[in-house]
Amino acid sequence: MTPRVWAPAAGRLELVVGERRMPMAGPDDRGWWTAKVVLGPGSRYRFSIDGGPPRPDPRSPFQPEGVDGPSQVVDHSSYPWTDGGWQRPTLDGAVIYELHVGTFSAEGTFDGVIEHLDHLAGLGVTHVELMPVNQFPGRWGWGYDGVDLYAPHNGYGGPDGLKALVTRCHQRGLAVVVDVVYNHLGPAGNYLGQFGPYFTGRYATPWGQAVNLDGPDSDEVRAFFVDNAAMWLRDYHVDALRLDAVHAILDTSARHLLEELADVCGPHGSLIAESDLNDPRVVRERERGGYGIDAQWSDDFHHAVHAVLTGERDGYYADFGSMHHLAKALRQSFVYDGDYAPHRRRRHGRSPAGLPPGRFLAYAQTHDQVGNRARGERLSHLVDPGRLRAAAALVLCSPFVPMLFQGEEWGASTPFQYFTDHQDPELGRAVSEGRRREFSAFGWDPADLPDPQDPATFERSKLDWAELGKEPHGGLLDWHRRLIALRKEHRLHEGGFGGVDVHVDEEARWLVLDRGPVALALNVGDRPADVPVGDGYAGDVALAWGEVDVTGPVARLGPDSVVIVTAE
Repeated sequence: MTPRVWAPAAGRLELVVGERRMPMAGPDDRGWWTAKVVLGPGSRYRFSIDGGPPRPDPRSPFQPEGVDGPSQVVDHSSYPWTDGGWQRPTLDGAVIYELHVGTFSAEGTFDGVIEHLDHLAGLGVTHVELMPVNQFPGRWGWGYDGVDLYAPHNGYGGPDGLKALVTRCHQRGLAVVVDVVYNHLGPAGNYLGQFGPYFTGRYATPWGQAVNLDGPDSDEVRAFFVDNAAMWLRDYHVDALRLDAVHAILDTSARHLLEELADVCGPHGSLIAESDLNDPRVVRERERGGYGIDAQWSDDFHHAVHAVLTGERDGYYADFGSMHHLAKALRQSFVYDGDYAPHRRRRHGRSPAGLPPGRFLAYAQTHDQVGNRARGERLSHLVDPGRLRAAAALVLCSPFVPMLFQGEEWGASTPFQYFTDHQDPELGRAVSEGRRREFSAFGWDPADLPDPQDPATFERSKLDWAELGKEPHGGLLDWHRRLIALRKEHRLHEGGFGGVDVHVDEEARWLVLDRGPVALALNVGDRPADVPVGDGYAGDVALAWGEVDVTGPVARLGPDSVVIVTAE
């Protein structure tokens, strides 16, 4: 590899290999500097700007010593891939499983994930979504404060570890999704601003400086992210990318960065966005004025399900809670499509009319919705077994692309809490104190909040795989397996919104979701209810929980009961 680096304002660049400093040629007319030597695979190197301390390569392929250490050359062409016959699946018909590498297994590594791939394949999921795996500070963390976007985390197993995981996933018929963060970078080990104008003071984000995507010298900044997306698909054979918080990607260019990412990645992998905008342009086709992203997360669906099942109305849940909200989410994903949102104190969203349901992901739990609670409680900590099964049925019988969060399928007893391992004591203290202030404002006792910097917070968030052989975990796991099999058997991803009919009774608190081949009925009221499942269902019960009696077109359901019946 011939080292190159973009540093348009530098007066002098040196390549640093061990104790040796070698001058680099440049800059060219775009601000790039090039070394006069070639480094072989495994070589470690850094750059010095104007005689300053050595810094890692902004495009470092591997950081074996962490965010502050030297970069290491990786020869991607030497990896012995065996997935030549692999056909990348589309999101049509997908069932996605989100996991965090560090807490998914006892080992907390890519190899640890491999050990449990048989479980995922047996569950019936089709896509494994990895929370960010690029280098972040410390030994453990969520990954959203990463800085070396091109380097798989050394603690997880580095480049070869990730390639081995992708290889084994493909062998088992599982596609791989990698979560990438292009809206901000973490504070620790973030040296990009020393190399060039990667950031701008013209905008601000909740996480600090905004990325410079539309100001002077922004072409190379945009290329930094676009090339990164292409790298995951090309060098690691990843099948799709999940784009974190695209509403915080601030770009006024005539061609938005999301469009550019869609153009580059479209032929090689799917793109899934997280967006808080309820703006259908994110996933609308380019020909119809959209950005061309393949799908997006649907927090409205989650909030509608969560508020109905838990009764919580704090924070953004104040905008949800009625059975009609849940029905609207099932019919079109967006509950707020231009309506006034009391929590936001303004109108929010725009109608998604004309978009197919496959453009939206449906879920009852995610890393955000669990981990951003003060104590990291899962839904299994908040509701009874009947409502857990109702949540799973709503997700997996919906017309959307369903997604599960690690351990959800068996009602894991372990929480998923917010944890960090910042080596800078001041930064670690600031994170812990900020977390306490945030939740104190919601009435939580700071003494009850887990400290993100305490190693015990990370350890208690690891899944306990021994639970699978115990009740009530085994029964809930079987429920999820049967739901996924039923979804595939009856092809519930097909039919569009035309195949979705929803009826609710606000006072009695029951809901019926008619999908044509199957109907889902649930009662979350406090008394038995006669629920009309429809004339086309003859009492052939596919799945049931609680007090259930189906007689012709009517199901008698006790409180917190759920049933799925198939058509004649």
